[in-house]
Amino acid sequence: MCRNIHTLHNFEPAATNDEVHAAALQYVRKISGSTKPSKANEEAFNHAVAEIAHITGHLLEDLVAFGPPKDREVEAEKARERSAKRFATA
Repeated sequence: MCRNIHTLHNFEPAATNDEVHAAALQYVRKISGSTKPSKANEEAFNHAVAEIAHITGHLLEDLVAFGPPKDREVEAEKARERSAKRFATA
């Protein structure tokens, strides 16, 4: 999985449209192998991003969470700690 795509489910407040769009963009970039499409592919690329963002929004609305919502700041701090451990120099 692309490391730039973050979990969007079960956060308080819920994922914003911008976050959903960013995840869709990263997904399309990953599977297309292109960060910026050519003019010939731009329409298809942008259409795919919009469709995936739309479907992702529906998915997030329909998913049921069984645990308490996560806090973005707490999760970000955990990620920073994991990163510091992973990339620590001896």
